[in-house]
Amino acid sequence: MSIITTQLITRLRTWALVAGLTALTIAIGALIGGSFLWLFVGFAILMNVVCFFFSDRIALRLAHARRLQVSDAPELHGIVRSLAVRARIPMPRLYVMPGEQPNAFATGRSPKHAAVALTEGMLTTMDPEHVRGVLAHELAHIRNHDILVSSVAATIAGAISAIASVLQLSFLFGSDDGESPLGLLGSLAVAILAPIAATLLQLGVSRQREYLADATAAGLLGSGEPLADALAEIERTHAPALDISPATAPMYIANPLSGGNTSTLFSTHPPIRERIRRLRAYGEPSRSKRTAASARLSGA
Repeated sequence: MSIITTQLITRLRTWALVAGLTALTIAIGALIGGSFLWLFVGFAILMNVVCFFFSDRIALRLAHARRLQVSDAPELHGIVRSLAVRARIPMPRLYVMPGEQPNAFATGRSPKHAAVALTEGMLTTMDPEHVRGVLAHELAHIRNHDILVSSVAATIAGAISAIASVLQLSFLFGSDDGESPLGLLGSLAVAILAPIAATLLQLGVSRQREYLADATAAGLLGSGEPLADALAEIERTHAPALDISPATAPMYIANPLSGGNTSTLFSTHPPIRERIRRLRAYGEPSRSKRTAASARLSGA
């Protein structure tokens, strides 16, 4: 499967998941009703709008990141500048954050307001070509406007959580609101299951974004091998978990809170081994072409 086809399919899956969150919100709202419901939904949307516009500052502060000037790392800035030109995006700001674990994330609501942060472990322990692969992945997130998708998903999931909170409060204070056609047991089931369903869909969006960024990075690099090798090196590293907020974990290239590669229903990231398999598959056509070319030269 080509990189372009993979990108198209992954984008469709991502927006299908977002549409699923939207449909879930509308369905629950229609079933529950209630005069105070939209106040809570509006509050959730407002909070997510604030997070959208200030997402870069919040994420960088939570990661204890500091600005990395050109004089501090001229070669690194050169790599990022070259990749940014290929991706046709503005040069993002670069930051470094504490931590032995090799990891990185991109943040910002648009390519014009983007930043990339790398851990000290990423800069000191990884091969420069592997760092280049990781940077291509993060610039792919910026190019794909992933922060917009994440904000939409977070807003909808937050609204669903607000709906569940209204129901839970009604149970605690003995609300006798008869507007809901679900009845007591039905409302209780919605209050419990709706946030779980919203979380699963939101995590699905996060995992699809990682696959899409991997495919885009392979296109920028001309092969999936550098990023595949970088992910393999990250998987082999047994550094301590990063001291970060769990809320920001889905932003990182690999799960920063766990060194394991176990795939679970509530995992924020797809399995690294599956990502590596897909990335190496992107390089297979080029390897085949090189082999065929070598064979032709040998027979000449």
